[in-house]
Amino acid sequence: MIAFIIGCEIAFWVFIVVGLVFRYMLRMPKPGAALLLCTPLIDLALLVATVIHLNGGAEADFTHGLAAIYIGASIAFGHSMIRWADERFAHRFAGGPPPRKKAKHGTEHARSERQAWLKHLLAWAIGCACLLGMILMVGDADRTEALLQVVRIWSIILGIDFLISFSYTLWPRKSKETV
Repeated sequence: MIAFIIGCEIAFWVFIVVGLVFRYMLRMPKPGAALLLCTPLIDLALLVATVIHLNGGAEADFTHGLAAIYIGASIAFGHSMIRWADERFAHRFAGGPPPRKKAKHGTEHARSERQAWLKHLLAWAIGCACLLGMILMVGDADRTEALLQVVRIWSIILGIDFLISFSYTLWPRKSKETV
C-alpha cells in the first residue's frame, strides 16, 4: 500500500510537470490543461485501491490512514501547488512575470499563515471523512483502530498548527528594518 501511495505522489508531480511542459515549452495549452486536470484522477485511484484493499480483508493500518491524509492534502493544497509550479514555468519558459514572493513578516504574512491553516483544516476534514468512511465500511472496531489513531494524531497536529498559524495574527513577525 505504501508503494502505491508513493506512486500516486510521483504521478501527481509527473502530470503537473508534463502538463506544464506541454503548456509552455511545446506551446500546446489544451493538452497541457488536460494533463493538469487529470491530477484528481490520481486521488480517485488511491481511494479505490484503498477501499479494495480493505474490502479484501486487510487490517487497516497507518498506510491506509496515510492514503486518507494524502487525498485530503492533495485536494486542499493541490490547486495552490499547481499554481506555484505554473508561475515558475510561465516565468522561466514563457516570459511571464516573476513568481510572487511569499510575505515573510507583518499582516500579509499573518494572513498567509491563516489561509494555509484553513487549507490544512479542509485537508483534515476531507481526510477524516475518508477515514470515517473506511471505518464504517469495514465495520470492525478491532480492524480499524489504527484509522482512529490517525484521526486523533492528525487532530492534535491540526491544533498545534492552529496555535502557530494564528499566533502571527496576535504577534506579527517584524521585518529586520523595524527591529
